[in-house]
Amino acid sequence: MKKKRAFLKWAGGKYGLVEDIQRHLPQANTLVEPFVGAGSVFLNTDYDDYLLADINPDLINLYNLLKTNPQPYIEEVRRLFTSEYNQKQAYLDVRRQFNESKDIQFRSIAFLYMNRFGFNGLCRYNKKGGFNVPFGSYKKPYFPEAELEFFSEKSQKATFICAGYKETFDRVRPESAVYCDPPYAPLSHTANFTTYAGNGFSLDDQAALADIAERTVAKQKVSVLISNHDTTLTRRLYHGAKLNVVKVKRTISRNGAGRNKVDELLALFQPPAE
Repeated sequence: MKKKRAFLKWAGGKYGLVEDIQRHLPQANTLVEPFVGAGSVFLNTDYDDYLLADINPDLINLYNLLKTNPQPYIEEVRRLFTSEYNQKQAYLDVRRQFNESKDIQFRSIAFLYMNRFGFNGLCRYNKKGGFNVPFGSYKKPYFPEAELEFFSEKSQKATFICAGYKETFDRVRPESAVYCDPPYAPLSHTANFTTYAGNGFSLDDQAALADIAERTVAKQKVSVLISNHDTTLTRRLYHGAKLNVVKVKRTISRNGAGRNKVDELLALFQPPAE
């Protein structure tokens, strides 16, 4: 099957790691993803069904809209992919309306528009919950119609929930596999740590996720795969897992010379063989 791209730009998206993740994901009936993000793993695997979660309600509302009523949504959002809306003031107006609105349909349309027209496809909110990514100044942002349609078709096998990782793990049942793509641990103590959807993912969360993964494996007899930076900290946290190292290209500065390959871990927690 040809590799499928997500319709959203996404920091830390797993499109480039899909083949490695596929190799280490175990067979199961259901794939559970507590950090679904843009959904590259979902789009490029073939399970009977999926439980896909994220703490960002705008993301989950958009996915549910695409699942239940895709064509009106696609036609409406297409209207914003014009030169008229590819201007800073137009972008700022849509962003302001988004932050003032509670209408799910409008927020979902604006969310995709801002994802494609905003700077670097970032998804960032301030402490008051306002989307605050600046205008991106792209020549002609791509309208991902084919990607939207494929996502909608594939989503018929999925249940999307707005939930944290602890709540999502509570819903894991036997015959499942779990893939976790949390906000990554910092490469160093001085590294900036990204605030995601208004909530920081702390080092305590990193430890709690590893602990919940181990407990779920023991209780439900399922396998849990976690991706993260390869650091002393993550190796300690995942000491009970089978560790696989993969190299991933990361942009660490604005110029081309800043594109380096860094090591990432794929940590697989598995129940003991009977």
